[in-house]
Amino acid sequence: MAKKKFIPPPKKVLIPIGDATEVMDTLYPIYRLPEDGFEAVVCGPEARLYHGVLHEIPPAADGEPKWDITRESPAYHVRATVAFRDVKPEEYCGLFLSGGRAPEYLRYDQDLLRLTRHFFAAKKPVASVCHGIEILTAADVIRGRTVTTVAKCQLDAEQGGAKYVNQRVVVDGNLVCSRVWMDNTWLLKEFMAMLKRYVGE
Repeated sequence: MAKKKFIPPPKKVLIPIGDATEVMDTLYPIYRLPEDGFEAVVCGPEARLYHGVLHEIPPAADGEPKWDITRESPAYHVRATVAFRDVKPEEYCGLFLSGGRAPEYLRYDQDLLRLTRHFFAAKKPVASVCHGIEILTAADVIRGRTVTTVAKCQLDAEQGGAKYVNQRVVVDGNLVCSRVWMDNTWLLKEFMAMLKRYVGE
């Protein structure tokens, strides 16, 4: 009887975005993944160019009140090459959910929620930073897990049935989370290790 030919898992990672995606969250994995031979595939509600934003709490100038929450400024544009509805999730080995304001409305997209559930059902590596947790909560895939996210999204995590902790990186099964883009180094270190294990490297 002939041996079945081994077909290695694909080395493509899906990165969903929309208008007001945080560029520091999003561009870091887009450029980091290919360094280790993975293809970063950006998807969106439609295949088009999206407006990225920069979120920060700016330093207060003399005499001006301090900001209590992040200020949003226009930033780089990011192109999605495929629409959510056209993505075939079995062709991907991982999912990276970035933050910004985009997840506030992307979490209502049923095609994106279907894709997100696939990665958890198949136990493929998933990374989430900042507001990316809103998509995970909407997909109902973090119930019973320990996660981290930006502090103002603690309630989103807990409403999704997860336990929130304030740490720069948290790994729970196939999921790795970080709080904000300043945690990117630790988030991508864990995510790359998970991806490499998954594809058998």
